[in-house]
Amino acid sequence: MILRKYSEVDVFSPTPYRGNPLAVVHGADGLSDEEMQRFAKWTNLSETTFLLPPTNPVADYRVRIFTASQELPFAGHPTLGSAFAWLNADGVPKTEGRIVQECGAGLVEVLVQGERLAFAAPPLIRYEPIDESLVQQIAQALGIARENIIDSSWLVNGPQWIGVRLSSAQEVLALNPDPADLESLAVGVVGPHEHGHDANFEVRAFIGGDPVWEDPVTGSLNAGLARWMIDSQIAGQHYIAAQGTAIGYEGRVHIDVEDDIIWVGGNVMSCVNGEVQL
Repeated sequence: MILRKYSEVDVFSPTPYRGNPLAVVHGADGLSDEEMQRFAKWTNLSETTFLLPPTNPVADYRVRIFTASQELPFAGHPTLGSAFAWLNADGVPKTEGRIVQECGAGLVEVLVQGERLAFAAPPLIRYEPIDESLVQQIAQALGIARENIIDSSWLVNGPQWIGVRLSSAQEVLALNPDPADLESLAVGVVGPHEHGHDANFEVRAFIGGDPVWEDPVTGSLNAGLARWMIDSQIAGQHYIAAQGTAIGYEGRVHIDVEDDIIWVGGNVMSCVNGEVQL
């Protein structure tokens, strides 16, 4: 084992320690899959990332993303958090103001806008309506009547998200689901806020069978929700989603569409810097 630079950052909130935390191991060369997975479980955070030299000459760095139980090809808050940590460790992008990250899902662009970063949402690899029997199961797990679900869709961009739309943010915040009923499903629920709120939508992310259960702020889910709601003309091309409210967080995800590219952005702050023996 050797000493490696280590960071913990807070992603998707303008208020320190109110976003989604991420652990980042720099210079992860030589670590095995098993060692990465073991450490990610030990941190007990929703995700831990490991920064490596890129294998694609276009990329600025390569990242591997682990939950406590598995590796993910892509995830949103680890993308922004890893980019910020890489910059904070004196990383210099090949193109000023724009980072290219290599991950399991391919190349992901990240814009640097001061304390706020934004990633280009990867294309959805499964984007279709949900079978009615599954919608009924989800309604039961969420503890609501089937007719309260206005619409639903697969929103898979790495994580296997299912999007569910309710009529209001108040309905979203009132949910008190049973994680056992969701089994292994990952369900994101969204509803609109009334005019005058600082956010346009409220989002919650429930992950069946996961020790985290409700994710504070979720970039990959918000990327999929943005594609779905913009295509359905439910949302405009610029909006803000709140997430984490029900569990004491203050996540704010900024969605902006330019030339049909969905940019998913948020503030990132440095919280812990040091070394880890791995």
